[in-house]
Amino acid sequence: MTEQHETPGGVSGKAAARDIPQATVTRLATYLRVLAELADEGVAIVSSEELAVAAGVNSAKLRKDLSFLGPNGVRGVGYDVAKLRSRIEDVLGLSQGHRVVLIGAGNLGRALVGYGGFGDRGFTVVGIFDNDAAVIGQSYAGLVVRDIAELDAQIPALAPTIAVLAVPDAAAQDVCDQLVRAGLPSILSFAPGELRAPAQVEVRRVDLAMELQLLSFDAARNGSATAMAADTEVAVLGAGRGRHATQTHPIAHQASNESSRGGRAPQRRSAPRSVTPHSANEPATKGSVITP
Repeated sequence: MTEQHETPGGVSGKAAARDIPQATVTRLATYLRVLAELADEGVAIVSSEELAVAAGVNSAKLRKDLSFLGPNGVRGVGYDVAKLRSRIEDVLGLSQGHRVVLIGAGNLGRALVGYGGFGDRGFTVVGIFDNDAAVIGQSYAGLVVRDIAELDAQIPALAPTIAVLAVPDAAAQDVCDQLVRAGLPSILSFAPGELRAPAQVEVRRVDLAMELQLLSFDAARNGSATAMAADTEVAVLGAGRGRHATQTHPIAHQASNESSRGGRAPQRRSAPRSVTPHSANEPATKGSVITP
């Protein structure tokens, strides 16, 4: 299997990433997670079918997604797990890792900083900031919470590339403006409101309440579909029983009509008497004489 560090035409991973659809980027992140799990299990080679099943997509879509990365894998053999993982990390900009500052040391912020999965995927939390005197100076996951007023002064030393906002919605825009002034190029916000930022600053929002509402809608829709299917089945069964209860056999119906007119009901024709088959070498009836 040949390792590929460039896409066709010698385009670098960062340049190629600009041409990758957002939906494909999302799936690439999923493939990367699966590849990391396979690597932990000691798997060296994976087929497109196996990778697709593990990622929850069909193999044709997976191959199309991976085609944005340039030539990868060998037909009939599969993908080298380590090399494909490295290639996706390069395209997603994870090769050098990211330094992250967390704004907000409340319950959500402390849960995020305590999550060990970020480090495994190349994200290192290097600073925590808050404006609450009750938490400033406290230590979480080995990091001391600093006053948000010190953010501008601390940014050059911390050199973060991503900021995560875990603050109330009312404070989110002010904090976003402060981060923009400090030169942060990427912001991930857990506040439900939309944030305004210059075009060169990437802002993504995670609204947990909205996700729960979408799940609620799916549950209600699936429940309605199940109820409708059950009602339809009951209606069909009920209609079937009604037909059987009211349907009259044609002969019985005719007999009833004849009786009502004083006539005789028609007699059913008896089936012809069965004849036991005989072979060509035995008589048709016992004791008969066979003429030579």
